[in-house]
Amino acid sequence: MGEIKGTPRQGLAGATLGFFVGFASVALFGSTASRFQEVMHLSPMLIGFLVAMPALSGALLRIPFSAWVDTTGGRKPFLILLALSVAGMLGLYLVVNLLYPQHLSAGLYPLLLLLGLFCGCGIATFSVGVSQVSYWFPQGKQGKALAVYAGAGNLAPGLFSLLLPFALAGLGLAGSYLAWLIFLSAGTALYAMFGRNAWYFQFLEQGQPPEKAREMARERGQGLFPKGSLTDSLRISARVWRTWALVWIYFTTFGGFIALTAWFPIYWKSFFAVSAITAGLLTALYSVLTSVIRIVGGILSDELREGGENTAILALLVMLFGAMVMTTTTQFELAVPGVVLMAFGMGVCNAAVFKLVPQEIPQAVGGGAGWVGGLGALGGFFIPPVLGFAVRDLGQRGYAIGFVVFIFLALFSLSMAWILKYTREMPLEPAARPAREQPDNGGVLK
Repeated sequence: MGEIKGTPRQGLAGATLGFFVGFASVALFGSTASRFQEVMHLSPMLIGFLVAMPALSGALLRIPFSAWVDTTGGRKPFLILLALSVAGMLGLYLVVNLLYPQHLSAGLYPLLLLLGLFCGCGIATFSVGVSQVSYWFPQGKQGKALAVYAGAGNLAPGLFSLLLPFALAGLGLAGSYLAWLIFLSAGTALYAMFGRNAWYFQFLEQGQPPEKAREMARERGQGLFPKGSLTDSLRISARVWRTWALVWIYFTTFGGFIALTAWFPIYWKSFFAVSAITAGLLTALYSVLTSVIRIVGGILSDELREGGENTAILALLVMLFGAMVMTTTTQFELAVPGVVLMAFGMGVCNAAVFKLVPQEIPQAVGGGAGWVGGLGALGGFFIPPVLGFAVRDLGQRGYAIGFVVFIFLALFSLSMAWILKYTREMPLEPAARPAREQPDNGGVLK
């Protein structure tokens, strides 16, 4: 029998490292979009699609890759997603190094979109890492472990939004993409060295039958194992209307977070004519604050009466007020506090949503979380082109007026949260079980 490697702390550290590296793709085109716009003569709407492409693959791949963890562990899905991200970054570096600026024409726009899709594969590591961490820790310790995992990994977009303008100033466009390529490659190599599957999956790899592997892993302290079929869990949860209410709320807050992390460098630089470095600092303020405040949202969701719904409603009201400020102001001094309000609202609501998943979909927690996490993240793809469309049709005013989309999203999400709150005591669907029972969720929370 081969050596069984790793401890829960090492499993958490490896997954957090992999997610941090992969999630840096959210900031992919934000700081560099103006360079492409200038030489390729792209409209604001085309730029919106460009900055959104990583979010598309990062959202859609979450569901199948998180399901794959239940059969093989997280290591292989992690490595494939990170390798695809490296391949996309290598392609972008070659395009920029060989063609920018004289030979980078609008005809190469589809190629940039495709390479952006590849880079965005790293964003999908989120759901893989959630599963990987959950299998390492007993249920009583999963909350803290996942808070560390998500909190640290979510800092990546903000930090890269901060660093990229300095890299562009010092290294140029090609040098910045080369530095990013080196970072992604090194991070993938480090994950390959230190990323570990939970003990159960290691025993399976050694040829142990599932029941024997489960018994041996339980002796070492593992408490969570794959249950049933995630396909069934996805099918059951898709028939529960509460799933789609939560998808919409997460589309607004987490999808909106991804969208604004990509859009804000363009917004600050084009609307207020600040330097690229200042735009990066302001984007980092938003992104880091949204990530850190998510921890507070988790605490509020646990402590408040009817915590999930009440926290979501409160957070969406704050986000709504921030969006109203952003829509109506053309003053830099008001836009900054507007962004801070949106960051508070989005970050807190993101935590509240995943507090609500096991409460509202107890009969299929794994599948429900898959739909919410995967489809909700699609907001990062759909929102930036809408913001670009507003600029195309309204000119400079469109940078502010485009935020009206967040007013409508927040209002509709508020209605969903209120409905969830006031239908909480109504009977669940026939297949449901009481929330206090341990659900057979076809996997772990993703």
